[in-house]
Amino acid sequence: MNAQPDSLVCYCGKVTCGGILAAIRAGATTLKQIQRKAGVGDRCKELNPKGVYCVPDMLAILKEEAGTKEAGGCTCPHCGPKR
Repeated sequence: MNAQPDSLVCYCGKVTCGGILAAIRAGATTLKQIQRKAGVGDRCKELNPKGVYCVPDMLAILKEEAGTKEAGGCTCPHCGPKR
């Protein structure tokens, strides 16, 4: 993703890339843990100028930082189970 630390990732929670990285470095290894530790909201599709949820960006940051991605992908209510 290569975002700047102060660039917004979650527009509804006003969480920056640096906030996501801090959550990962504090031990968050799953999407749910990142959301909880960083204070991510759930209205990004409405508030994000790209018109999308922040989940893909968070997963990209996790993959880049930790070298992995959450097993099975995102199962949040926004993305749902992969079918």
